[in-house]
Amino acid sequence: MSNFLSALDRNMERWALLFFYVLLVVTMAVEVIRREVFAYSSIWGEELVRYAFIYLVWIGAASAVRERGHIRIDVLMHYLGVRAKAALYIFGDLVMVAVALIALYWSFETVLVSAKFGSVSAGLRVSMVWFLMAVPVGFTIMLWRLAQSLARDFKSFRDGTPVYEGDTLFD
Repeated sequence: MSNFLSALDRNMERWALLFFYVLLVVTMAVEVIRREVFAYSSIWGEELVRYAFIYLVWIGAASAVRERGHIRIDVLMHYLGVRAKAALYIFGDLVMVAVALIALYWSFETVLVSAKFGSVSAGLRVSMVWFLMAVPVGFTIMLWRLAQSLARDFKSFRDGTPVYEGDTLFD
């Protein structure tokens, strides 16, 4: 069980991103073939691609938090010591936690309103709650990754070790 949870922690976003990306590409390819070859398209295909893309974005944002892949200005970081750099990362993560908590609250409010009134999507005729949940799910994963990042940064600050700055894109 511990190995499963460890693998889930390492790869949760990757598996979810793979699922939604494949869903998006396959659905889009089917719809293009249907439109160009058979001169017929469906309303559900466009809707499914749109909502898969929304999930892709929010889960991808959480994945970027884990890898410290979000855009940041790090000119000063090169001139700071190890502890000062860790303190700055901690401050940035705390600001992101505050923003994520506010966004989680308001996005969940939207989900509750949709559930209360029973709104459904136009093409798929599925409850909008499933699609609106993309934002709270993304921010929940983001908060989990921020908690892990803060723990890692506090340890770096305490021990005086170099802080994790994310994987490099090209090496």
